[in-house]
Amino acid sequence: MNYLPLSILFISGIVLTIGDLIFKSWAVKGMGYSLLYVFGVITYLAGSLLLVESYKYDVNIVVAGIIQILLNTVILVVFTYFYFHEPLTAKQIVGIILAVVSLYLIK
Repeated sequence: MNYLPLSILFISGIVLTIGDLIFKSWAVKGMGYSLLYVFGVITYLAGSLLLVESYKYDVNIVVAGIIQILLNTVILVVFTYFYFHEPLTAKQIVGIILAVVSLYLIK
């Protein structure tokens, strides 16, 4: 099994998470910080380019998109739990577990 596309999708999920955090900072600090907005857009573009890069390795387009979004979500949940100290509800935990199970069933 070739792990390179999975590695690319993992990095893409991390890049999208960084983009989410940049956009969160931009939203909190206000509209006057347009440079944060530009960095957020560039980061999202880089994450999308990494997703497209994974298509070169004969990865199913649907599965690749789901992996990217799921990794983004899981990394963002872990980051916000430990950094922002935001608690997770039971519904959110069940949702993440169902997403992981659905990814396993799709593959």
